[in-house]
Amino acid sequence: MKFDFPHTLDSTDALDRLHRLGQYLHRRHGIAVSWSAARGSFRGRYLVVAIEGELDVAEGVVRVSGKDPGFLWRKKAVEYLRRKLAMYLDPTTPPAELPV
Repeated sequence: MKFDFPHTLDSTDALDRLHRLGQYLHRRHGIAVSWSAARGSFRGRYLVVAIEGELDVAEGVVRVSGKDPGFLWRKKAVEYLRRKLAMYLDPTTPPAELPV
């Protein structure tokens, strides 16, 4: 599973917001997110699906790659990630208002 998510933030602001998203995913779903510079990796389980992948943050784009969750879950997983990225990378929402 791979896709690019465009954004209009500078990479430092985008990275800060994605750290907040990682905290949310850990608290809400138990998905562990770790960071090394502008690359994040995530791993966990949601229901019966193993979740594993990486985020690369660059100017204007976040590249998402991950283990394919299978035919039944693929569309839902990509839609969920796109919704969360849209919410957390929305420049009109102050970072302090984003759930962690």
